[in-house]
Amino acid sequence: MSLSSTGFDTILQGGTLIDPATKRNGRFDIGITDGKIIAIEPDLSASEAKDRIDVTGKIVTAGMIDTHAHVYQYVTGKFGLNPDLVGVRSGVTTLVDQGGPSCMTLGGFRKFLAETSKSRVLCYLSCYLVGGMEGHLYPELHGPSGVNVEHTARIANANKDIVKGIKAHAEIGGASRWGLEIIRLGKEIARKTDLPLYIHLGQMWPSLEEGDVPNADELIEALVPLMDAGDVLSHPFTRHPGGFVSKETGEVHPIVFEAIDRGVLVDVGHGSHFSFEMAKQVLDAGVRPFTLGADLHGYNVTVPTDDLSLEERSTNIFAGSAPFNLTIAMTELITLGMTLEDVVATVTSNPAKLLHMEDEIGSLQTGREADISVLEIMEGRFKLLDNSGVEVITDKLVRPKFCLRGGEKFEANSPFIPDPIYA
Repeated sequence: MSLSSTGFDTILQGGTLIDPATKRNGRFDIGITDGKIIAIEPDLSASEAKDRIDVTGKIVTAGMIDTHAHVYQYVTGKFGLNPDLVGVRSGVTTLVDQGGPSCMTLGGFRKFLAETSKSRVLCYLSCYLVGGMEGHLYPELHGPSGVNVEHTARIANANKDIVKGIKAHAEIGGASRWGLEIIRLGKEIARKTDLPLYIHLGQMWPSLEEGDVPNADELIEALVPLMDAGDVLSHPFTRHPGGFVSKETGEVHPIVFEAIDRGVLVDVGHGSHFSFEMAKQVLDAGVRPFTLGADLHGYNVTVPTDDLSLEERSTNIFAGSAPFNLTIAMTELITLGMTLEDVVATVTSNPAKLLHMEDEIGSLQTGREADISVLEIMEGRFKLLDNSGVEVITDKLVRPKFCLRGGEKFEANSPFIPDPIYA
């Protein structure tokens, strides 16, 4: 049967397909039936379809993957956002919750989020028993006594369909209390499960003055040798102490390059951490992020039913007022000099590799589930802001239009998508 006589449920017609995994970059039509991609051809205009969607002038990518989400709604307090507002209604088909569920709460995460959300919801399991229950408020719950290596490894191994890694923190406040014992325990869990360890950089808790307080440079120099290929360093562009840039020399730590040479990966983990100054310095030094996690949570976005007082928001270390989402973070990287294709890879093919799901997601190929994101690149003069008070002008702005998740269409109408700020 020729393609011209084949009927499809849906055809996406006229878009510019960018798929780093297959090296496709050009005009292609996509035919979809029963939630799967049936055809990817230069022209399907002669084929029949129940629904034909004109995406001329739009960018069509594999369903975007957000590698740093906080969507364990209700259980993680004000941190946890509604998964579909962060996911499909933001043009993102797959979310990786970073450290929300623990070995004690993963059952609820599976039943009430992973099994009910329209978005695909995965996680990196917290190494702490308490998980992500507003842990920034309670450092005493995140010490070595709050980690059970055997239980966490057992639960992770039994749930590898949704557990894709282990989450821990390497920051000055914790190091003043326990040194790097948490990282050692996290690595033990990671090795028992053959999963990567994802490490938060940037200060989270106040340091104990009576403790052995390392400076930020000492911390990262001690941390990196504990990491293995495939482990992930997050928040490289953080405005908080403890990122990639040395406070003493003002340069990127040499040990960061050693880590990358050994196969350690870098996730942006944007959130309120992102600093244009730090990002430019790190990128100019030749460091490229492998993945681009947005790190949206209830303290750095305005939730529709937000009951946070101004004081609660402003005094939180993770607070932010600069509007952002995953596509704003993509725009920022393009503005800082990365190519559109390389940035698309950070939200499609690269995270699929990180999750060891490259045979399922992260690429547009026939026979696969129709997880597809459609983006618009607006042209003009737009302001981009960070939480350090820096303002940058750009001539292009990436915005989500809609996505297909298993062939089902979702408009990008989440309140977490910022309006353009015109310069």
